[in-house]
Amino acid sequence: MNLAARLALAFAAVGAVVAVLVGVLSYRTAADRVHDELDRTLLTTAAEITAGATAVLAPNTAIAGSDDDHDEAQPMVAQMIGPDGSVRRVGGRLVTLSTTPDELALARRGGLGDHLFHDVTAGRDDYRVVTVAQHPHGGALQLAVDVDETRHVLSSLATRITLVSALVLVVAAAAGWFIARRVTRRLVRLTGLAEQVSASGSLDVEVPIHGRDEVGRLAMSFDAMLSRLATSREDQERLVQDAAHELRTPLTSLRTNARVLRRFGELTPGARERLLADVDGETRELSHLVDELVELATRRNEAEPVAPVDLAAVVARAARGVRRRSGREIEVDAEAVSVLGSARSLERAVTNLLENAVKFAPTGPIDAVLRGARVEVRDRGPGITEADRAHVFDRFYRAETARALPGSGLGLAIVRQVALTHGGDVVVAARPGGGAVVGFTVADDRLSPDS
Repeated sequence: MNLAARLALAFAAVGAVVAVLVGVLSYRTAADRVHDELDRTLLTTAAEITAGATAVLAPNTAIAGSDDDHDEAQPMVAQMIGPDGSVRRVGGRLVTLSTTPDELALARRGGLGDHLFHDVTAGRDDYRVVTVAQHPHGGALQLAVDVDETRHVLSSLATRITLVSALVLVVAAAAGWFIARRVTRRLVRLTGLAEQVSASGSLDVEVPIHGRDEVGRLAMSFDAMLSRLATSREDQERLVQDAAHELRTPLTSLRTNARVLRRFGELTPGARERLLADVDGETRELSHLVDELVELATRRNEAEPVAPVDLAAVVARAARGVRRRSGREIEVDAEAVSVLGSARSLERAVTNLLENAVKFAPTGPIDAVLRGARVEVRDRGPGITEADRAHVFDRFYRAETARALPGSGLGLAIVRQVALTHGGDVVVAARPGGGAVVGFTVADDRLSPDS
């Protein structure tokens, strides 16, 4: 059963419950008012008969005739109960009403205004009976009215209420179906688009966005999700193409060296050493490239837990590692800063910045500076040209002056990814007096309160 049908059934169920409740309450209210009015009429008529106006018991001469006609012409019957329990007919229908012990006791003691109501069956008909005590001589007047006509009126009312309830049920179901169709029409369209994307794999679909309600927001979210998926797919395809291009060079060199290794015995000891060193360097470079590709492709840093990180300690730790591996002089100028982030990915970013400076600035000291949420690595190398600054953080980008240097071209791309993950951005500028300034920032809302 689809959503529209469920909503229609829900509307119908609610309409049915409301109609039944309103119908029952209406019937009960009407029935109570009819019975109350009947009792008031009996008391009023009993008072008139007690006062001597027995003409109210006379049949309607226009329709009086046979006994059946007589019953139809006069629905009431009256009789007097003596203090001794004797019964005397006063007028009305030719039926005898039974007496109850309570009515006999009321007739014996008399009283002013005392009365009793009860229902009784006499002959073929049902009656509503009122017994009113007579004063001061005792006895009681027993007056009854045929309630068949009242029951017929109430039965007709119940039939009408039932018909109206059924009509309300039908109208509620129709309104529910109409509203459900209006509400679910956009959901059905979104479902069709989702099924189309799932079946074809194509993300180039137009998502209609109408309104600002929940369905409209769902459409906007679905459209944004498709856009992000399309962007992610493009990034992956571009990464694969760039990786294939970059892997081709070391693999070609390895194949060449593999052919040379077939003649290993013919090589001089010096040539052998150079060949083995070349193979070792190429395999290390290839392994490094694969590691960085995995880092970028899987975005492992985004899945790492977020915790308070002492950014100054991270910078110092990264500087010690690069200083130990490269033997270069690295000065650290870091103020105490604590941020919410991933210590591992932040250290990887700082390490990449330092290794990049070591590679492009072969001489002179390197400075690692931390101020607030901004990390900078400053070198005294040849610097970065204005044209290259816009691309140095792109994947596999290599400036013309760096083509002959080792590296995968992914180090700074990882730095940008870490910066974006932490809500910040990358920094690149020329250093006054020569050299380059390369770094990244962390979003201000990532700073711990004690920073």
